[in-house]
Amino acid sequence: MKTGQIIHQQLQKPYVWQFVKFALVGLSNAIVLLAVYYALIFLNIHYIPAYVAGFVLSVLNAYFWNNRFVFKNSHSSFWKKLSKVYVSYITTFLLSTVLLYLWVDIIHLSDKIAPIINICITTPVNFLMNKLWAFKK
Repeated sequence: MKTGQIIHQQLQKPYVWQFVKFALVGLSNAIVLLAVYYALIFLNIHYIPAYVAGFVLSVLNAYFWNNRFVFKNSHSSFWKKLSKVYVSYITTFLLSTVLLYLWVDIIHLSDKIAPIINICITTPVNFLMNKLWAFKK
């Protein structure tokens, strides 16, 4: 069997395709978060409130697209799913905020690079929390 055929077969598995779609939503979340963050940094807003604003808007984006595009779960109520999504993202937000402080104030990385590092760490954690809990069927 050729490598291309093997990859094609692997991508046919529902969980692999679901992770790919989650990653695409994650990319849109990152764009929303970073656009808001950098815009507020440009306006001389402190990096923590800038990150909070970006986070809140990116989670709304995540809920919308994960509900309609990734997990397609219509079994539970809007408020129940939304609250679980926020709990999932708040958990990783707290981790991300601690890491942001560590990167910027302790290690002295750029406040422009630190959020990108955090996204690489928190995305897999978020996928598992959303798949196994927030959008569990």
